[in-house]
Amino acid sequence: MKKELARKQREELLKTLKARFEKNMNRHKGVDWAKVQARLEASPAKLWSLNEMERTGGEPDVVALDGKTGEVTFFDCSEQTPAGRVSLCYDDEALASRKEHKPKGSAVGMAAAMGIELLTEDEYFALQKLGDFDAKRSSWIATPADFRKQGGALWGGRSYGRVFIGCNGAESYYAGRAFRGSLRV
Repeated sequence: MKKELARKQREELLKTLKARFEKNMNRHKGVDWAKVQARLEASPAKLWSLNEMERTGGEPDVVALDGKTGEVTFFDCSEQTPAGRVSLCYDDEALASRKEHKPKGSAVGMAAAMGIELLTEDEYFALQKLGDFDAKRSSWIATPADFRKQGGALWGGRSYGRVFIGCNGAESYYAGRAFRGSLRV
């Protein structure tokens, strides 16, 4: 599968990303859109991944710019966990372990297919400093290997004005839980 957008798709995505960037300047103070766009245009595969984030409801936006390397970091910034990624267990190992009532896939598998990474716990807390996310739903987040070996997986959410990190069995899945991703360009 070719991971490159057609010209019209690319133009529409850049227009959407620029509008979101300008609407939410608090997420990326001091970052110049022209620099972001230049990096995106130089990396068609990353632009394809951003389109996948957008297509599945993630509403990706710039959250950081590395002043030394110029690397731009995007996170899914939709108010609730992306609706196009729900009902997934944590990873492919958990998916394979389910003998019945299998979910449609796994968060780690879908993220890999999209060319993105699940947010880490630290990234999830950083996102929550930019706004109130996941007040009605929750998001799978990257789970440390030692924890995953024990059968669990981590999720994040916001309730009663606080951010929580919780755990479930990695094979579990919920209609109200998806995952949030990050992409570095």
